[in-house]
Amino acid sequence: MIKLIATEMDGSFLRDDMTYDEAKFAELMKRMQAQNIQFVCASGNQYFQLQSFFTKYPDVIYVAENGAYIRSRDHVYAVSSFKDAATADILTVLNQIDDIKLLVCGQANAYALTTTDPTHVQTMRNYYHELRVIDDFADIDDRILKFAISCPPARTDAIVEHLRSALSGLADVTSSGHGDIDIIQPGLNKAAGLKELGQILGVDLAEMVAFGDGGNDLEMLREVGDGVAMANAQPDVLAVANTTTGSNEDQGVLQYLDKIL
Repeated sequence: MIKLIATEMDGSFLRDDMTYDEAKFAELMKRMQAQNIQFVCASGNQYFQLQSFFTKYPDVIYVAENGAYIRSRDHVYAVSSFKDAATADILTVLNQIDDIKLLVCGQANAYALTTTDPTHVQTMRNYYHELRVIDDFADIDDRILKFAISCPPARTDAIVEHLRSALSGLADVTSSGHGDIDIIQPGLNKAAGLKELGQILGVDLAEMVAFGDGGNDLEMLREVGDGVAMANAQPDVLAVANTTTGSNEDQGVLQYLDKIL
């Protein structure tokens, strides 16, 4: 029996222009509510950005920042953050890598340096609605949830491998591809976040459906009862999923929900 439905956003729930069929979703949400199914947004993105897509739905729960920040609009369920010493060590490693752009992602804000390309900062505001530009990361007074890196797409795999070695024991490194890399807390990912939320709500992973398309969705799709890959998913995601649905452009998440609800 399905008790919870979780979806990644970029490349899964959202079209490429960051929209979705709101009328269809409203109909499906009524059906989920009638069946006591919890809808969850599970993403590497910032809570404030994710919540902006569902302002009409106060009961949506967000497993944000790859599982580090779990909350609804009105209630915080869990926050997991790096210790200060780990944050300092990670920044030391990152400062030695050329040709990357870095955001330090906290509970209250994401942070970029004044030396960061302003065009990149403006682009990142699409994904981090609360984003402050500061002189020094040492000035941050916030709980650090994640580090987000942008790099040349062709260097993504090499940088991921380097960071996995350099940050072993300090952090896990994951990528959705295309030059995007997240540095997250060890053992913390969307699957871990869903498991923690499930323990709070009394829902087992086997009673969940999840949708995803990228490398940071792998654990989630493996561990839930029904892991669904988008038609546009990366090959390794397609390989671990139980089944597939249409692409994000075709609103494959909504297609699948219409079929199972």
